[in-house]
Amino acid sequence: MYHNPVLLKKSVEDLVTNPDGTYVDVTFGGGGHSAEILTKLSPKGRLYSFDQDLDALNNTIDDERFTLINQNFRFLENSLLMYGVPAVDGILADLGVSSHQFDAAERGFSTRSNAPLDMRMNVMQTLDAKKVINEYEEEQLADLFYYYGELREARKLAREIVHHRKIKPVETTDDLKKLFSYIPQFKQNKFFAQVFQAIRIEVNQELEVLKEMLVQSHRMLNTNGRLVVISYHSLEDRLVKRFLKNGMFEGEPARDVYGNFSKSFDLLQSKAIVPSEEEIEENSRARSAKMRVGIKL
Repeated sequence: MYHNPVLLKKSVEDLVTNPDGTYVDVTFGGGGHSAEILTKLSPKGRLYSFDQDLDALNNTIDDERFTLINQNFRFLENSLLMYGVPAVDGILADLGVSSHQFDAAERGFSTRSNAPLDMRMNVMQTLDAKKVINEYEEEQLADLFYYYGELREARKLAREIVHHRKIKPVETTDDLKKLFSYIPQFKQNKFFAQVFQAIRIEVNQELEVLKEMLVQSHRMLNTNGRLVVISYHSLEDRLVKRFLKNGMFEGEPARDVYGNFSKSFDLLQSKAIVPSEEEIEENSRARSAKMRVGIKL
Protein backbone atom coordinates (compact mmCIF):
# COMPACT_ATOMS: atom_id res chain seq x y z
CA MET A 1 0.00 0.00 0.00
CA TYR A 2 1.35 3.43 -1.00
CA HIS A 3 -0.18 5.13 2.03
CA ASN A 4 -2.74 4.24 4.71
CA PRO A 5 -4.81 7.42 5.22
CA VAL A 6 -5.35 8.54 8.80
CA LEU A 7 -8.85 9.50 10.01
CA LEU A 8 -10.13 8.68 6.54
CA LYS A 9 -13.87 8.43 7.17
CA LYS A 10 -14.06 11.15 9.80
CA SER A 11 -12.06 13.72 7.83
CA VAL A 12 -14.15 13.28 4.69
CA GLU A 13 -17.43 13.29 6.60
CA ASP A 14 -16.47 16.60 8.19
CA LEU A 15 -15.23 18.01 4.88
CA VAL A 16 -18.01 17.30 2.39
CA THR A 17 -21.25 19.15 3.16
CA ASN A 18 -22.42 19.75 -0.42
CA PRO A 19 -22.33 16.77 -2.85
CA ASP A 20 -22.54 19.19 -5.79
CA GLY A 21 -19.65 21.28 -4.48
CA THR A 22 -16.00 21.75 -5.42
CA TYR A 23 -13.37 20.30 -3.09
CA VAL A 24 -9.59 20.19 -2.81
CA ASP A 25 -7.24 17.56 -1.39
CA VAL A 26 -3.88 19.35 -1.15
CA THR A 27 -1.99 16.18 -0.16
CA PHE A 28 -2.99 13.52 -2.70
CA GLY A 29 -0.29 10.91 -1.98
CA GLY A 30 -1.77 7.48 -2.53
CA GLY A 31 -5.17 8.95 -3.31
CA GLY A 32 -6.97 7.48 -0.31
CA HIS A 33 -8.64 10.67 0.90
CA SER A 34 -9.37 11.77 -2.67
CA ALA A 35 -11.06 8.47 -3.52
CA GLU A 36 -13.20 8.73 -0.39
CA ILE A 37 -14.17 12.34 -1.21
CA LEU A 38 -15.32 11.24 -4.67
CA THR A 39 -17.70 8.71 -3.11
CA LYS A 40 -19.47 11.64 -1.42
CA LEU A 41 -19.80 13.78 -4.54
CA SER A 42 -22.63 13.81 -7.06
CA PRO A 43 -22.01 13.85 -10.83
CA LYS A 44 -21.92 17.66 -10.52
CA GLY A 45 -19.22 17.65 -7.83
CA ARG A 46 -15.56 18.37 -8.57
CA LEU A 47 -12.33 17.42 -6.83
CA TYR A 48 -8.90 18.97 -7.41
CA SER A 49 -5.92 17.30 -5.74
CA PHE A 50 -2.34 18.48 -5.34
CA ASP A 51 0.95 16.63 -4.94
CA GLN A 52 4.48 17.78 -5.73
CA ASP A 53 5.91 14.25 -5.52
CA LEU A 54 6.27 12.69 -8.97
CA ASP A 55 5.69 9.22 -7.48
CA ALA A 56 2.17 10.25 -6.48
CA LEU A 57 1.21 10.86 -10.10
CA ASN A 58 1.16 7.08 -10.61
CA ASN A 59 -1.87 6.91 -8.30
CA THR A 60 -4.11 9.21 -10.33
CA ILE A 61 -7.83 8.42 -10.33
CA ASP A 62 -9.76 7.82 -13.56
CA ASP A 63 -12.83 9.93 -12.88
CA GLU A 64 -14.11 12.83 -14.97
CA ARG A 65 -14.84 14.76 -11.77
CA PHE A 66 -11.18 14.56 -10.71
CA THR A 67 -8.09 16.64 -11.58
CA LEU A 68 -4.60 15.96 -10.19
CA ILE A 69 -2.27 18.97 -10.12
CA ASN A 70 1.47 18.29 -9.85
CA GLN A 71 2.29 21.28 -7.64
CA ASN A 72 3.30 22.13 -4.11
CA PHE A 73 0.21 23.27 -2.23
CA ARG A 74 1.86 26.64 -1.61
CA PHE A 75 0.58 27.37 -5.15
CA LEU A 76 -2.99 26.45 -4.22
CA GLU A 77 -4.67 29.73 -5.16
CA ASN A 78 -2.90 30.42 -8.45
CA SER A 79 -3.25 26.82 -9.60
CA LEU A 80 -6.98 26.72 -8.95
CA LEU A 81 -7.48 30.05 -10.67
CA MET A 82 -5.63 28.70 -13.71
CA TYR A 83 -8.24 25.93 -13.84
CA GLY A 84 -11.02 28.50 -13.64
CA VAL A 85 -11.89 27.76 -10.02
CA PRO A 86 -12.51 31.01 -8.09
CA ALA A 87 -13.76 29.42 -4.86
CA VAL A 88 -14.25 26.00 -3.26
CA ASP A 89 -16.45 24.38 -0.63
CA GLY A 90 -13.80 22.48 1.27
CA ILE A 91 -10.06 21.88 1.53
CA LEU A 92 -8.36 18.88 3.15
CA ALA A 93 -4.68 18.61 4.14
CA ASP A 94 -3.06 15.47 5.53
CA LEU A 95 0.36 16.86 6.41
CA GLY A 96 3.77 15.25 6.78
CA VAL A 97 5.47 12.39 4.99
CA SER A 98 3.52 9.60 3.31
CA SER A 99 4.09 5.95 4.18
CA HIS A 100 5.51 5.48 0.68
CA GLN A 101 8.09 8.22 1.21
CA PHE A 102 9.17 6.66 4.51
CA ASP A 103 9.31 3.17 3.00
CA ALA A 104 11.24 4.20 -0.13
CA ALA A 105 14.68 3.89 1.48
CA GLU A 106 16.44 5.79 -1.30
CA ARG A 107 14.48 8.94 -0.42
CA GLY A 108 16.33 9.23 2.91
CA PHE A 109 13.29 10.07 5.05
CA SER A 110 13.47 7.06 7.35
CA THR A 111 15.81 6.53 10.28
CA ARG A 112 15.54 2.78 9.70
CA SER A 113 17.45 2.53 6.42
CA ASN A 114 20.84 3.68 5.20
CA ALA A 115 20.41 5.96 2.20
CA PRO A 116 21.81 9.14 0.65
CA LEU A 117 20.85 12.25 2.62
CA ASP A 118 17.97 13.53 0.52
CA MET A 119 14.54 14.08 2.17
CA ARG A 120 13.12 16.07 -0.76
CA MET A 121 9.38 15.75 -1.29
CA ASN A 122 9.94 17.31 -4.70
CA VAL A 123 12.94 15.54 -6.22
CA MET A 124 13.30 18.34 -8.79
CA GLN A 125 14.36 20.93 -6.21
CA THR A 126 18.07 21.57 -5.56
CA LEU A 127 18.13 21.82 -1.77
CA ASP A 128 18.44 18.42 -0.12
CA ALA A 129 19.49 17.09 3.28
CA LYS A 130 23.07 16.56 2.17
CA LYS A 131 23.42 20.22 1.26
CA VAL A 132 21.88 21.31 4.57
CA ILE A 133 24.19 19.14 6.66
CA ASN A 134 27.39 19.88 4.73
CA GLU A 135 26.95 23.52 3.75
CA TYR A 136 24.88 25.29 6.41
CA GLU A 137 26.74 27.41 8.93
CA GLU A 138 26.95 26.08 12.48
CA GLU A 139 24.48 28.68 13.75
CA GLN A 140 21.98 27.80 11.04
CA LEU A 141 22.19 24.13 11.94
CA ALA A 142 21.79 24.90 15.65
CA ASP A 143 18.69 26.98 14.94
CA LEU A 144 16.96 24.37 12.82
CA PHE A 145 17.65 21.61 15.37
CA TYR A 146 16.35 23.84 18.15
CA TYR A 147 13.25 25.24 16.44
CA TYR A 148 12.27 22.40 14.10
CA GLY A 149 13.52 19.43 16.09
CA GLU A 150 12.84 20.94 19.53
CA LEU A 151 16.22 19.59 20.66
CA ARG A 152 17.79 21.26 23.69
CA GLU A 153 21.29 20.12 22.74
CA ALA A 154 21.00 21.81 19.33
CA ARG A 155 24.28 23.75 19.57
CA LYS A 156 26.24 20.66 20.54
CA LEU A 157 24.78 18.72 17.61
CA ALA A 158 25.67 21.50 15.20
CA ARG A 159 29.27 21.60 16.50
CA GLU A 160 29.60 17.82 16.07
CA ILE A 161 28.46 18.02 12.45
CA VAL A 162 30.68 20.97 11.53
CA HIS A 163 33.72 19.34 13.17
CA HIS A 164 33.16 16.02 11.37
CA ARG A 165 32.46 17.41 7.91
CA LYS A 166 35.85 19.19 7.93
CA ILE A 167 37.36 15.71 7.89
CA LYS A 168 34.85 13.92 5.69
CA PRO A 169 31.47 14.93 4.17
CA VAL A 170 28.32 13.53 5.77
CA GLU A 171 26.68 11.76 2.83
CA THR A 172 24.27 9.11 4.14
CA THR A 173 21.71 8.69 6.90
CA ASP A 174 24.05 6.22 8.61
CA ASP A 175 26.91 8.74 8.44
CA LEU A 176 24.69 11.20 10.27
CA LYS A 177 23.53 8.70 12.87
CA LYS A 178 27.08 7.56 13.62
CA LEU A 179 27.98 11.10 14.68
CA PHE A 180 25.58 10.72 17.59
CA SER A 181 26.22 7.10 18.52
CA TYR A 182 26.90 8.27 22.07
CA ILE A 183 23.17 8.85 22.61
CA PRO A 184 21.86 6.14 25.00
CA GLN A 185 20.10 3.39 23.08
CA PHE A 186 16.80 3.85 24.90
CA LYS A 187 16.71 7.47 23.71
CA GLN A 188 17.84 6.93 20.15
CA ASN A 189 14.49 6.39 18.42
CA LYS A 190 13.02 9.66 19.66
CA PHE A 191 16.28 11.55 19.27
CA PHE A 192 16.87 10.56 15.64
CA ALA A 193 13.20 11.14 14.80
CA GLN A 194 13.62 14.73 16.02
CA VAL A 195 16.91 15.21 14.13
CA PHE A 196 15.43 13.89 10.88
CA GLN A 197 12.26 15.92 11.37
CA ALA A 198 14.26 19.12 11.75
CA ILE A 199 16.27 18.51 8.59
CA ARG A 200 13.20 17.46 6.60
CA ILE A 201 11.26 20.56 7.61
CA GLU A 202 14.17 22.74 6.49
CA VAL A 203 14.67 20.93 3.18
CA ASN A 204 10.99 21.22 2.27
CA GLN A 205 10.28 24.54 4.03
CA GLU A 206 7.28 22.77 5.52
CA LEU A 207 6.19 25.36 8.07
CA GLU A 208 6.42 28.31 5.68
CA VAL A 209 4.58 26.35 3.01
CA LEU A 210 1.89 25.41 5.53
CA LYS A 211 1.38 29.04 6.50
CA GLU A 212 1.02 30.04 2.85
CA MET A 213 -1.51 27.28 2.22
CA LEU A 214 -3.61 28.19 5.27
CA VAL A 215 -3.81 31.86 4.29
CA GLN A 216 -4.72 30.98 0.70
CA SER A 217 -7.29 28.44 1.89
CA HIS A 218 -9.19 31.14 3.75
CA ARG A 219 -9.29 33.27 0.61
CA MET A 220 -10.42 30.36 -1.60
CA LEU A 221 -13.16 28.98 0.64
CA ASN A 222 -16.78 29.93 0.18
CA THR A 223 -18.66 31.12 3.27
CA ASN A 224 -19.38 28.03 5.40
CA GLY A 225 -16.70 26.15 3.47
CA ARG A 226 -14.57 23.81 5.57
CA LEU A 227 -10.83 23.52 6.13
CA VAL A 228 -9.77 20.12 7.49
CA VAL A 229 -6.14 19.71 8.55
CA ILE A 230 -4.48 16.58 9.95
CA SER A 231 -1.07 17.23 11.53
CA TYR A 232 1.52 14.96 13.14
CA HIS A 233 3.71 17.13 15.33
CA SER A 234 3.26 20.09 17.63
CA LEU A 235 4.89 22.63 15.30
CA GLU A 236 2.29 22.03 12.59
CA ASP A 237 -0.63 21.68 14.96
CA ARG A 238 0.25 24.91 16.77
CA LEU A 239 0.16 26.88 13.51
CA VAL A 240 -3.15 25.33 12.46
CA LYS A 241 -4.72 25.85 15.88
CA ARG A 242 -3.72 29.51 16.06
CA PHE A 243 -4.77 30.28 12.51
CA LEU A 244 -8.22 28.73 12.93
CA LYS A 245 -8.67 30.46 16.27
CA ASN A 246 -7.70 34.02 15.38
CA GLY A 247 -6.30 34.12 11.84
CA MET A 248 -2.73 34.64 13.08
CA PHE A 249 0.33 32.45 13.53
CA GLU A 250 1.83 34.41 16.41
CA GLY A 251 0.83 37.29 18.65
CA GLU A 252 -2.70 38.31 19.50
CA PRO A 253 -5.37 39.90 17.28
CA ALA A 254 -6.60 43.44 17.80
CA ARG A 255 -9.62 43.55 20.11
CA ASP A 256 -12.42 46.06 20.52
CA VAL A 257 -13.30 47.78 23.80
CA TYR A 258 -15.27 44.70 24.85
CA GLY A 259 -12.33 42.35 24.25
CA ASN A 260 -13.79 40.83 21.06
CA PHE A 261 -11.87 40.26 17.84
CA SER A 262 -12.84 39.49 14.27
CA LYS A 263 -12.80 35.74 13.60
CA SER A 264 -12.18 34.07 10.26
CA PHE A 265 -13.34 30.58 11.24
CA ASP A 266 -15.63 28.80 13.64
CA LEU A 267 -14.24 25.53 14.99
CA LEU A 268 -16.30 22.39 14.38
CA GLN A 269 -15.19 21.36 17.85
CA SER A 270 -12.90 23.11 20.31
CA LYS A 271 -10.46 20.25 20.89
CA ALA A 272 -8.44 18.41 18.30
CA ILE A 273 -9.99 15.24 16.88
CA VAL A 274 -7.77 12.19 17.36
CA PRO A 275 -7.89 8.63 16.01
CA SER A 276 -9.54 5.84 17.97
CA GLU A 277 -7.50 3.21 19.77
CA GLU A 278 -8.61 0.72 17.10
CA GLU A 279 -7.23 2.88 14.29
CA ILE A 280 -3.94 3.38 16.12
CA GLU A 281 -3.60 -0.40 16.53
CA GLU A 282 -4.16 -0.87 12.80
CA ASN A 283 -2.02 2.08 11.70
CA SER A 284 0.79 3.11 14.05
CA ARG A 285 1.32 6.36 12.10
CA ALA A 286 -2.05 7.54 13.41
CA ARG A 287 -0.72 7.72 16.97
CA SER A 288 0.44 11.32 16.75
CA ALA A 289 -2.33 12.60 14.46
CA LYS A 290 -4.50 15.58 15.39
CA MET A 291 -7.29 16.86 13.17
CA ARG A 292 -8.83 20.33 13.34
CA VAL A 293 -11.77 21.58 11.31
CA GLY A 294 -12.55 25.23 10.64
CA ILE A 295 -15.75 26.58 9.10
CA LYS A 296 -15.24 29.85 7.24
CA LEU A 297 -17.37 32.71 8.54
